[in-house]
Amino acid sequence: EILGINDRRQLAEAERVMRQRILDSLMTSGITIVDPATTFIDADVQIGRDTVVRPFSVISGESTIGEDCVIGPFAQIRDSIIGDACRIERAHVDQSTLAQNVHVGPFSRLRPGSVLDDGVRVGTHAEIKNSHIGAGTAIAHFSAVLDSDVGANANIGAGTVTANFDGVDKHRTAIGDRAQVGSDTILVAPVRVGEDAYTAAGSVITADVPAGSLAVERSEQKIVPGWTERRRGRRKREDST
Repeated sequence: EILGINDRRQLAEAERVMRQRILDSLMTSGITIVDPATTFIDADVQIGRDTVVRPFSVISGESTIGEDCVIGPFAQIRDSIIGDACRIERAHVDQSTLAQNVHVGPFSRLRPGSVLDDGVRVGTHAEIKNSHIGAGTAIAHFSAVLDSDVGANANIGAGTVTANFDGVDKHRTAIGDRAQVGSDTILVAPVRVGEDAYTAAGSVITADVPAGSLAVERSEQKIVPGWTERRRGRRKREDST
């Protein structure tokens, strides 16, 4: 079949034909494309058998995806390696490597240089960049793990940030095996959290935390009895004037 291409409309038609051929070849080889009309996969992409690609997914570059994966809906994957039995939902994966049984999303972003070992879980609205995440570690949600080395079976609480940039240089954060990083912890790099160490929720960690230790860095809570009633009374007086 020969198509002449003299304008953008004809170019789009030729691209549609080639895209359908790519999808047909994948489906023939045992990959499920739920909605070919909304799925875009480059010719150099390799996908293993029994993987399901859901609608509105874009897989580009020299990406490789293993067997028994679920990709999408709304997944974007570029120049990445995805192992077997991974699930990527409403997520952006760019120049990253995922081992087996890794779950990412929804609404998460893996930036270049991210390496996730077996069984890693990355929850909603999390971002990882230039980091190695050990097997079985969970990065639940609303976290930014940047320029970090995280051990196996650690837990990164919601709202955790590895503050990697001091305004001039980027620095790395190290988190040991089985460490428990409390919600809303800020780890100011360069800093290390040792194996089996804990950080209390809301802490700003600026010094290394030894293995097996708990780090707490926050002000003492203050209770002001009767504050609400006094405030409401003051507002009533102001409104009456």
